[in-house]
Amino acid sequence: MANQDIALMAHLMRRAGFGATREELETLCEKGYEAVVEELLNPTEEPLDRFEMMRYQPWTWRPGTLPGMGAAEWLWWMVNTRRPLEEKMTLFWHHIFATGVSKVDHYDEIQNMITMFREKGMGNYKDLLLTLSMNPAMLYWLDNNENHADAVNENWGRELLELFSMGVGNYTEVDVRECSRAFTGWTFEAKLPRGPLGRHDWRFEYRPEDHDEGEKTFLGETGNFNGEDIIDIVCNHPATATFIARHLYNFFVADEAQVPAWQVTPPVDEDAIDALADAFIDSGYDIKAMLRVLFNSDFFKNARFAKLKSPAEVVVGTLKLVGGSDFPGPGIGDLSRQPNYMGQDLLNPPSVEGWHTGAEWINSGSLMRRINFTADMVGDVSRPGVQSIVNRLRSQGDVGPEQFVDTCLDLMGPLEVSADTRQELLDHAVPGGSLSWSNEAAASERVSELLQLIVSLRDYQYA
Repeated sequence: MANQDIALMAHLMRRAGFGATREELETLCEKGYEAVVEELLNPTEEPLDRFEMMRYQPWTWRPGTLPGMGAAEWLWWMVNTRRPLEEKMTLFWHHIFATGVSKVDHYDEIQNMITMFREKGMGNYKDLLLTLSMNPAMLYWLDNNENHADAVNENWGRELLELFSMGVGNYTEVDVRECSRAFTGWTFEAKLPRGPLGRHDWRFEYRPEDHDEGEKTFLGETGNFNGEDIIDIVCNHPATATFIARHLYNFFVADEAQVPAWQVTPPVDEDAIDALADAFIDSGYDIKAMLRVLFNSDFFKNARFAKLKSPAEVVVGTLKLVGGSDFPGPGIGDLSRQPNYMGQDLLNPPSVEGWHTGAEWINSGSLMRRINFTADMVGDVSRPGVQSIVNRLRSQGDVGPEQFVDTCLDLMGPLEVSADTRQELLDHAVPGGSLSWSNEAAASERVSELLQLIVSLRDYQYA
């Protein structure tokens, strides 16, 4: 049976980050669970240096539009960050405020949005929403540059209410119209022509002459509202607290119904949603306060392996497990495309609704991609993380098949598998007899084979 402190810490690091090595977990356990939660919420480690990536892969500064390649820098950042929850929250907001290069056509603009999520993702939700409202990629993605005082475009206003803050059923079509009127004149400067080092950035621009100065009635309040006023009203509405709480639960705790069904499908755990929503309101819309409640709760601690990993979590978690990806060397572009092959094209979600999560990540093709990628990674015994597992087994001396299987399951998670699954692994290990280190090459090969079987299990696909 796995050490329960290690198992709980591994659960925390899978959800609040992208996993951790056994050595890292042992160090974290010495600090204690609540202390680690506070470190995750208030990181003191320096962020990564973006220029290190560009020094070796200069094309990542202004990547083209080749599918998947624009996410290379972010993938490297997720694997190597020393501030894991900050990066996990960046992925969380990318799921919600989904904006894609398929329309924006400039990876650098989506990268700028990712940087904004990294800087503001654990701060105040109202500040984040206001900054998002002025983000050129979002303004273009949802056509607010086409939203004029004499010709209102409702796209941004509708999605702000439907997918970014309140959810369907909490506003009317009139509210959508009035919200959109308040954001007229919010646009961006024209992009300058391409320079010798790539395209120039878009920049937010407010055009008062294009803003509708008329009186507006929104969610029962009346005034000459501008966009900032709309965001104040939205954040103060109780539906927003519940909506953000449910998103956090779905992303960090357990798979929920998809967003379009929330109007008719109650939460899996209404008490948990209420606790998170209360933290949102009581703290004045502070996301960090919600996360503190979440990670210290029993509903989080007891929800192990209740969430199917997203493709990004599969790829990044596996790369962290096997090690060897700290240097941004050749092949980083290919690695960045792996989540795309599994159904999650980072920086290019399929629509403003983002990706459908949970069981909808899986089909026959994406499952095969997951298994092939993870098996290739753990099958490479030259990688430092795989070597660490081999060395830990070697330190036990010769062991029988049962201890061999149980130790590998422990070091790969710890993973909790059914009796039938454990027996299947034993059926593979028993014919080889005890794991003997008299022939180190053969023993290492047996270890890598068993690890490949473990990552092909259904259980490895869950966090």
